[in-house]
Amino acid sequence: MAAPVDDMFSFCTDPGKASSCVEVRFIDSVKGKGLFARRSIKKGDTIFMERPLVSAQFLWNALYKYKACEYCLRALETAEENARRLSGNPGLSLPHPELCRVRPELHQACPHCQVMYCSNECRQAAADQYHRALCLGPSQEDPDHPINKLQDAWRNMHYPPETSSIMLMAKMVAMVKQAKDKTHWQKLFSHFCSRTANEEEEIAHKLLGEQFRVSYRLVVSAENKKVLRDRFFTRVIVLQWFVPEGFRSLFALVGTNGQGIGTSSLSQWVHACDALELPAQQREQLDSFIDQLYKDIEKETGDFLNCEGSGLFLLQSSCNHSCIPNAEASFPNNNFLLHLSALSDINPGEEICISYLDCCQRDRSRHSRHKILRANYLFVCSCPKCISQVDELDVTSEEEEEEEGEAEGETEDEMTDV
Repeated sequence: MAAPVDDMFSFCTDPGKASSCVEVRFIDSVKGKGLFARRSIKKGDTIFMERPLVSAQFLWNALYKYKACEYCLRALETAEENARRLSGNPGLSLPHPELCRVRPELHQACPHCQVMYCSNECRQAAADQYHRALCLGPSQEDPDHPINKLQDAWRNMHYPPETSSIMLMAKMVAMVKQAKDKTHWQKLFSHFCSRTANEEEEIAHKLLGEQFRVSYRLVVSAENKKVLRDRFFTRVIVLQWFVPEGFRSLFALVGTNGQGIGTSSLSQWVHACDALELPAQQREQLDSFIDQLYKDIEKETGDFLNCEGSGLFLLQSSCNHSCIPNAEASFPNNNFLLHLSALSDINPGEEICISYLDCCQRDRSRHSRHKILRANYLFVCSCPKCISQVDELDVTSEEEEEEEGEAEGETEDEMTDV
């Protein structure tokens, strides 16, 4: 089967033998595993590239007409279409349209449910891996279809900014159902931590908190589980996911391991414009146009610019958090292909850490950082920065309190800079 993404990526089904430059090691019973450098890595180097075992677009993101390939999350709008929608200017024309890499002539729909893909390769890959079990056929728009009811229940329990999707869980189950070697996929998913609580710290994952409880009962209601199990997931060797505690662990698995994925044809176009060699006056005009475009988009749309979703990555999920990370993830190919790049020189044997917080959150107080990490990842950070600030008062500034609701949902492993 042809690969729907670039051939250059590190994708290994054995995370212990993942790459020539990194290895996964068990640290201790508290931190679990970690990712370590096997050789010297220079600042700016790409440490590895990896595609996810499974990924899914956020449901609110799709509802707000952010068009992405159902398989690889590649943005389907051209840069100009994207800019027109985000800016609210239907007559907008972008200079240098030839720099847009979106190819609408290659897009294909599922012949049964009309879900869109960026290529025939992606459509076939989805069908082979999970889509045959999840395809709604002519019921795509039927609000009473069990899959649609499940999605509606999820949207009602997880408003934007989103950090996960019920469809990520549904795809995991469907992948096991469709696989010839079911135990192989179960083994792969078992590499991800799925504990619902950290007993040592007496904290439970936020997706299982009070604000989700009513909708959670709807999602895992006997009727929903029976319909889904009988109609879509029969003879699946993952029945442990259909008992209450098993479903709670599945929630926690995607909540604590999900890596945010962001794609944008407009962002790709801007990066291509930045790389153009132009006379000074033309460069100034183009930069001015782009600056004004982003101002118009911010006024019309705000900060939600990208097609957004999340995925489960074997290697990336082994990276522990630090408030002063030495690596970061990005998605420069406008699809789900993750690039992990070094933010500083990394020595052999040194642990490779990313930040689960965005830049603004990392600048907040130790107390505020810990509140976000406890809710989303069930741990208390003990990185060098947090240790150096251990004597700080456990208080939250007024500015941070105003943004607290949004901050606890937005984590960098869910951030989507492309």
